[in-house]
Amino acid sequence: MSLPDFFILGVPKAGTTALHAALTRHPQLFLSTVKEPKFFLSDGPPPAQGGPGDAQTYQEHVWKRKDYEALFNTAPHGTLRGEATPFYLYDLDAQARIKRLLPKAKLVVLLRNPVDRAHSNWTHLWAAGLEPERDFVRACALEQPRKAAGWADFWHYVSQGRYGEQIQHLYTLFAREQVLLLRYRDLRDSPAATLDQVCEFLEVSTGVLDVVPSENVSSYVADTPLNTVLRALLRNGGRIGQYFPVPVRKVFRGPLLTALQRSSGGRPKLTPAQRRAVLPYFVGDIALLEQVTGNSYSDWLDAGTEPEVID
Repeated sequence: MSLPDFFILGVPKAGTTALHAALTRHPQLFLSTVKEPKFFLSDGPPPAQGGPGDAQTYQEHVWKRKDYEALFNTAPHGTLRGEATPFYLYDLDAQARIKRLLPKAKLVVLLRNPVDRAHSNWTHLWAAGLEPERDFVRACALEQPRKAAGWADFWHYVSQGRYGEQIQHLYTLFAREQVLLLRYRDLRDSPAATLDQVCEFLEVSTGVLDVVPSENVSSYVADTPLNTVLRALLRNGGRIGQYFPVPVRKVFRGPLLTALQRSSGGRPKLTPAQRRAVLPYFVGDIALLEQVTGNSYSDWLDAGTEPEVID
């Protein structure tokens, strides 16, 4: 079988794309060229509808077993195969599917301050023209009705960051020695040491990687009347784009996205007031995470902390 030996399975907007890109440079590792194949997110075809842009994203899922295995068929002999789908940690059923098929897999988890993660998630969808709510705090408050309406996991700004619940469930399925917990800030601030930590965990040579590429950084998008129109066009395009081939969608979406992201400058800043408003969603879960892992995450409880702004 051509299946992974390891996964980067969490969390979105915490450096998983950058870690994936860094590990592809290691000669003893092979990572699927499709980042986020999402195979374990469903037992069959993914849903057909959801929130803005979700239908097109669902069409990109590699959900057939033969197609998934084909992602790893070209792995050189003797290399460890891996993939990165940061939604696997959040989706408890995905965790169980991995356990059933690959019980000996090694799992890498990147955790980021949940408030900063949520804000980066909102910024990503805002910059893509898909997020209709211009206020980050309000967007977090809208999570439950969005869930009820079937919006995909990437819209779950709060729930994605409740790591305590997710890790607690993961530890009921996998031995702790199969799981490597990392912090986003360490990948950002100490890339060489963190990459060596990953390589040591995977039992491949250390000292090979020392750079983490800048990947998946959200563009700056100002809240202007013109951009409001562009975002509406992109959302409407997301609803009808599912009926057209990918090349056709790109022809129409590309110029709109370029126009939306035309400005240069700083990204939307997470203000202290916003942090104070959103932090209560996570306080109890941070305590659970500390209890489950034995690690301290008390710095996440400081409403005055500086935002982690580099993705």
